[in-house]
Amino acid sequence: MDIESNPRFVSRLTRNALALVLAGGRGSRLKEMTEWRAKPAVHFGGKFRIIDFVLSNCVNSGIRRIGVLTQYKAHSLIRHLVRGWSTFHSELGEFMEILPASQRTSDDWYRGTADAVYQNLDIIRTYGPEFVFVLAGDHIYKMDYGQMLAFHQEKNADLTVGCVQVSLEEARSFGVMAVDGDHRVSRFDEKPAHPIPMPGSRDVALASMGIYVFRTEFLYDELIRDFSDPTSNHDFGRDVIPPLLARNRVYAYPFNDPVSGEQAFWRDVGTLDAYWAANMELVEPAPDLDLYDALWPIRTHQEQLPSAKFVLDDDDRQGQVTHSIVSGGCVISSARLKHSLLFSNVRTAAGSVIEDTVVLPDVRVGEGCRIHRAILDRGCDLPAGLVVGKDPGEDARRFRVSPEGITLVTPEMLGQRIHMTG
Repeated sequence: MDIESNPRFVSRLTRNALALVLAGGRGSRLKEMTEWRAKPAVHFGGKFRIIDFVLSNCVNSGIRRIGVLTQYKAHSLIRHLVRGWSTFHSELGEFMEILPASQRTSDDWYRGTADAVYQNLDIIRTYGPEFVFVLAGDHIYKMDYGQMLAFHQEKNADLTVGCVQVSLEEARSFGVMAVDGDHRVSRFDEKPAHPIPMPGSRDVALASMGIYVFRTEFLYDELIRDFSDPTSNHDFGRDVIPPLLARNRVYAYPFNDPVSGEQAFWRDVGTLDAYWAANMELVEPAPDLDLYDALWPIRTHQEQLPSAKFVLDDDDRQGQVTHSIVSGGCVISSARLKHSLLFSNVRTAAGSVIEDTVVLPDVRVGEGCRIHRAILDRGCDLPAGLVVGKDPGEDARRFRVSPEGITLVTPEMLGQRIHMTG
């Protein structure tokens, strides 16, 4: 039997693994959406936070020893983790621990992805894992890490890097790899200006997902070596991985669907346009990301909310909702809602029209508003008659308009006081 398909073998591997989730990123390309929250704490998909996906992947894969490394504006992220992810059983050796930059090894905050892990080596040693996953906390995907770990073991790898195929334009934002016929990595360029395409392709490159699995002792050695280099930026993609390729066994794990063999769903939602598009995909009849999959549930903090409510449908004030997702606690009053996604506790007044829009929690949409191709950030209170998304020039004077014409509206842009930071 192939060891990757042997559940007993895979479960033994995952029980001996520790996952470290890098969740301290600023997420500056999301502009004002990360003004008050770290990127992994940004809302996604109607009721989730971005970090819920990597944490759910860990739990569903059988990895129940997890450390979350935080730094940038972490209050709402930590609050979410405490409320939604504190159900592990310590008596069984399970945990989800928050690891802020506590300056145990120097006076510095986390200076890079590798330094963030290095500053927690003493904690990692107390857990004694056989393998360490280093996981980016800011991507949207569902993945069985056990299969990747089995691949890592089968290749007798020192390091395995999860990878996906992306366009050359997108590849400029990722680590780009060259591999041989056995998936062994021969070159790794971090965010290259001119990405090298895959063999046989002119417009597609092999990109790192920011997912790494290390043999633990090997990780210790390489992080200590990197820390001792005064010229290093202490980043895995830029400084740690490239020197390993000639002297160590580094492999690329292709993230493919186990049934079809095709590349599985994975999204970097690091820009306003990418964030809007990924949320809009979910309202389609059969999206590539199935949030209704009972075999691979996405867990989150469950707020105690009433069901969504649709009211005031008479001859004078008729409402209509089509092709949309509406979350708990919402009250839709005689509004037209089309191809949109509403998070919890959204209220719409009579005569408002919302199309192709992502509406974050606790938004109030006033009477007669017309909203098109927009992102309404949490806590916005839209005045009656406001028009968004119809006149790009007018929107640009008041709000943030993305390169692809998506309008971001925040409470500050509306001149309103900030009353929540999550």
